[in-house]
Amino acid sequence: MSAPEVTGFLLALVLMLLGLVGAVLPGLPGPPLVFIAALAHRLYFGDRGASWWVILVLGVLTVVSIATDFLATTYGAKRMGATWRGIFGAGLGALVGLFVFPPFGLVLGPLVGAFLAEYLSGREWKSAGKAGVGAVLGLIAGTAAKVAACLAMIILFALNVLLRSPISGN
Repeated sequence: MSAPEVTGFLLALVLMLLGLVGAVLPGLPGPPLVFIAALAHRLYFGDRGASWWVILVLGVLTVVSIATDFLATTYGAKRMGATWRGIFGAGLGALVGLFVFPPFGLVLGPLVGAFLAEYLSGREWKSAGKAGVGAVLGLIAGTAAKVAACLAMIILFALNVLLRSPISGN
C-alpha cells in the first residue's frame, strides 16, 4: 500500500469507528456511516479499495440493520403493550436521556419516555411501566443488532482491502 492508500484506509476506519459509536448513540447514523465510508473509499481508490461485492454486502447489512433496529424496538414495545405513543416516548426519551444523564440516560430515557407517554395518555401506571420496559428491551435488542452489523461491516471491509492490497506499495 502506498502512503495515500494507507491514509485513505485509516481515514475510512476512523469514519467507520464513528459509525460504530453511532450504532449506540442516537443522532449518529451508525451503519449508514460505515457503508458511506467504505463506498467513498472504493470510489476514490478504485480497485485498491474494497471489491464491489463487499460494497454490495455492506449495503445489504446496512438496510437489514436499520430494519432490524426498527422492528426490534417496535416489537419489544408492542409485545409489552405499548401504543404508538409509548414508542414515540421511548425514542424521545432516548434523545433526552443521552444529553441529560449520559450514559445511563440511554436506558433510563426510553423507559421514562415510554412510561410518561403511556401514562399521560390515560393508561394506568402498571401497564404504562410494562410498556416502558418493553420499549427498553426492544431498544437494547435493536442496538445490539446495529453494533453487530457495524462490527461485521468494518471487519469485512478491512479484511477485503488488506487482502487485496500488495504488501509493498509502489
